[in-house]
Amino acid sequence: MHFPFQSKYLKIWFDILTPKQLLFFEPMIIRLKKDHTVICTSRKYREVMHLAKIRRLKVVIAGKHGGAEKYGKLNASISRMNHLSRVIKEISPDILISFCSPEAARIAYGFNIKHIAFQDSPHAEAVMRLTIPLVQKLLIPWVIPKKEFTKFGIDERNIISYKAIDAAVIAKRKINKKYSLPLDNRKKTILIRVEEEQAAYSSKNGRIISIIKAISEEFKNNNIIVLGRYSSQIKFLKKRFGKKITVLNKVVDGKKLLDNCNVFVGSGGTMTAEAALLGIPTISYNAVPNFIEKYLVRKKLVVRENSPVHMISIIKGFLSGVDKKTKLKAKKTLTQMEDPYQKLVKVINSL
Repeated sequence: MHFPFQSKYLKIWFDILTPKQLLFFEPMIIRLKKDHTVICTSRKYREVMHLAKIRRLKVVIAGKHGGAEKYGKLNASISRMNHLSRVIKEISPDILISFCSPEAARIAYGFNIKHIAFQDSPHAEAVMRLTIPLVQKLLIPWVIPKKEFTKFGIDERNIISYKAIDAAVIAKRKINKKYSLPLDNRKKTILIRVEEEQAAYSSKNGRIISIIKAISEEFKNNNIIVLGRYSSQIKFLKKRFGKKITVLNKVVDGKKLLDNCNVFVGSGGTMTAEAALLGIPTISYNAVPNFIEKYLVRKKLVVRENSPVHMISIIKGFLSGVDKKTKLKAKKTLTQMEDPYQKLVKVINSL
């Protein structure tokens, strides 16, 4: 369905910082390109750069990821702002769309560029404080109360809710089925997503090692695929577990992995939500408290568990048979969720 714009032509700038943001924005970018010029910027960050190549999305790289420490984050942000401001001055866009990018928010404010932001993580307090006061319109999933954002300095009238969680957009996308995965198709597959360690909101008291150890020992006759986030994680996990598990070296489209797994174990983030909406038996561990995970647990599409011992028991139950009722519930939930693009077009027209 095509949604008309009041303006005939716009230069629209997307700043994309994470794999989730790339996959969430991609269908919007494709549709907006039909009527407008779209420029995408990002930073030097392994997963985003590789995923952009897989999805054939052209991005301008400005700056790099700041790592886990506050000093590194601050300096990377300052450096990126300097680089990005030169890029944006040259492009001179009309509108910025971001997932609350601190550097982009500050540059848009300085250049008087209208800023539309999406956000589903009010628990990321540092990012909220740096961006929310500078955005003109904020779009959020309906399961998050608006008061979670007004406390950071935005009027409730400028917050627009949409009846979907962001993983729904990602779960509905088409994927390239050409590349193969390192799987023995005769065996069932357990996919484990390593938790976030370098975000400012991360607790950094991960349980993942004990979880992988327990799963690799109990399910040695199954495919155990581990998806890391950073090169340092991947190197460490390979050294720690050797051939007991398969740690993916290269970045792979997550949906390709999910389409080939029987159980997903994640830390309550976007991929956990995507797995749940695709009807895959899903366990969430060590999750930073968030509204999206709570919603999925409440819908009984996600099981929250931190104990490796209890997790083993749950996985055994998952692998014993297909839960058709849960799969149907997931499909119905996903189908009922609206496309946020409709709300985005209305917001663009209102500015």
